Amino acid sequence: MPIITIVAVYFVVWWLCLFVVLPFRVRNQIDTGEHVLGTERGAPAGVFRFWPKLLVTTILASVVTALLLWGLSSPWLREYWR
Repeated sequence: MPIITIVAVYFVVWWLCLFVVLPFRVRNQIDTGEHVLGTERGAPAGVFRFWPKLLVTTILASVVTALLLWGLSSPWLREYWR
């Protein structure tokens, strides 16, 4: 498989995984009981830690991409799908 195809698949999978990972461990102002005037009560409270989410997204996307590419290139699965 050409490297540009692998990069394109990884790019799409990475964005999908990002949207899966973003809501994990987010606490809103209702959960914490700390409502800031002028903001929506459902807005996230505290500091949003984006770097750990990017790291988890990158690891998850690498695993999903590897499984996807293995499935697409596996002779056993090609024979099964025929």
